[in-house]
Amino acid sequence: MVRTRLILLALAGLVIGMATAIVVLPGGLQRLMPGTAITSVGRATVGGPFSLTDHHGTRVTDQDFRGRLMLVYFGFTFCPDVCPTGLQVMAAALEKLGARAEEVVPIFITLDPERDTPQALAQYVANFHPRLVGLTGSAAEIESVARLYRVYFRKVKDEASSAPYTIDHTSIIYLMGRDGQFLTHFTHTTPPDTIAAGIAKAM
Repeated sequence: MVRTRLILLALAGLVIGMATAIVVLPGGLQRLMPGTAITSVGRATVGGPFSLTDHHGTRVTDQDFRGRLMLVYFGFTFCPDVCPTGLQVMAAALEKLGARAEEVVPIFITLDPERDTPQALAQYVANFHPRLVGLTGSAAEIESVARLYRVYFRKVKDEASSAPYTIDHTSIIYLMGRDGQFLTHFTHTTPPDTIAAGIAKAM
């Protein structure tokens, strides 16, 4: 009886020790079970193929920007503060890059295709950067590209103004590689120096 109890206590201690090693020690499971393969997730699944209309009225696709980095922001022209801030931060980051900024395409994709026509976008993007590309499309096309970039947006009643509605949305600046793959992201509050450094690192 005593011997059986000792054996059970020893086994319990071994199990507890293994569990502690797995949880606490870096690579604990690999050390205890060398044959166990643990795979990690690679690049984030953000971005993908799209076909939209630019602020000149020309149809473009993601393939038109291959070979250059893309700095992508989703918003809408009636946005009172967050969108202008995000676009100003993008523009300031590009200015800090100097001549190297030519390798980057700044892109503004509207989440409000009902009001943001190519003409409206042309007037809007001119306020931020001479090379800022405004993109719009049908409601279905905008929903599709927003889904690819994992952008949340929702039309809501605007109680604070005479406008019939506003758009709640995530405020993220995406840095995409020359191959169209996601590299990293920033927010509208990220300092331009930080964004410029992130872009330079990807060049």
